[in-house]
Amino acid sequence: MSSLNLDDFTDLIERPDGGVRRDAEARRERQIVPPGSLGRLDDLGEWLAAAQSAVPVRPIERPRVVLFAGDHGVAELGVSARPAGGAGELVREVLEGGRPVSVLARRLGVPVRIVDMALDCDPEALPEDVVRHRVRRGSGRIDVEDALTLQEAEAAFRAGVAVADEEADSGTDLVVLGDVSVGGTTAAGVLVAALCGVDASVVTGRGGLAIDDLAWMRKCAAIRDALRRARPVLGDQLQLLATVGGADLAAMTGFLLQSAVRKMPVVLDGVVTAACALVGQRIAFRAPDWWLAAHDSGEPGQAKALDRMALEPLLTQGVTVGEGAGGLLALPLVQAAAALAAELPEKPKESEEPETSEASEAAQASEAAEATGVPTEQ
Repeated sequence: MSSLNLDDFTDLIERPDGGVRRDAEARRERQIVPPGSLGRLDDLGEWLAAAQSAVPVRPIERPRVVLFAGDHGVAELGVSARPAGGAGELVREVLEGGRPVSVLARRLGVPVRIVDMALDCDPEALPEDVVRHRVRRGSGRIDVEDALTLQEAEAAFRAGVAVADEEADSGTDLVVLGDVSVGGTTAAGVLVAALCGVDASVVTGRGGLAIDDLAWMRKCAAIRDALRRARPVLGDQLQLLATVGGADLAAMTGFLLQSAVRKMPVVLDGVVTAACALVGQRIAFRAPDWWLAAHDSGEPGQAKALDRMALEPLLTQGVTVGEGAGGLLALPLVQAAAALAAELPEKPKESEEPETSEASEAAQASEAAEATGVPTEQ
């Protein structure tokens, strides 16, 4: 039995300030560029103002990429183009600067934080600040066994909460959330299918490296089998994460919910973060108001999850690599929206034209004539 009461998040999470959003909308009406002419940038600026409780909106100055990492036992079935247990190598490549997220983060000047939750590698192979939250070495094969024990799921969830608190306390003003995993999109597909009540084929995508047809069939079968195990525990979200999720997904769910508690906006990257967000919505229905969908990766599970949460992606670039890369592509758009909302000048107030002295004298003479009955010269 878990000591974690997820219902508390329903009471702790408030919506972004609606009054401030109305003030931001009113300010937008007064700016020199007509409302609506900046498209979704208008909505983004107003959303940020509400999230920050500030008009004009403050610039995004301390963004951060946070990546949760883990290996999934289901990868043993050949559902991924990468070898099972290969996420540790991906993490090392991110740390060494050789992954897409590393390049984009350098270009944008955004620090990257990696949190190992269940990598299948020696912890000594990675820096201490990466591995200190690890719950276990690899998650279970979800088609035939639980990904985690309930105690491990709780520990992972609490680790995600702790990471969110660390980021909020350090002054991070926006997080790009992503995953570094092998087999993670399979676990994500199970969560989305279970929570949306659809079959495995509806949510099974090709993953980050576009698996072939045979691998897709194996992935679809794995999701189908795991889905049978997920349905009996749909009423308990922590048990659901333990049964068919994984330590990295449980941690991301905790991170997302605590970020909403701390009023820290989060940009969702791909299908894995979308699946965790969907679990978070089931726990606290107001939480998605604090999240943005960065992009449409083309993964059917992501599209289904975002549709259920009424989140519209900012970009459509077909980026499937994960690791927060698609989320980073959307960051300049968010920063641009904040700058435009704050820095565009307002229209000058309309004022009456002062009367000329000649016109004023004529008006005075006319008034005097009306009072005496003597006509004035025309």
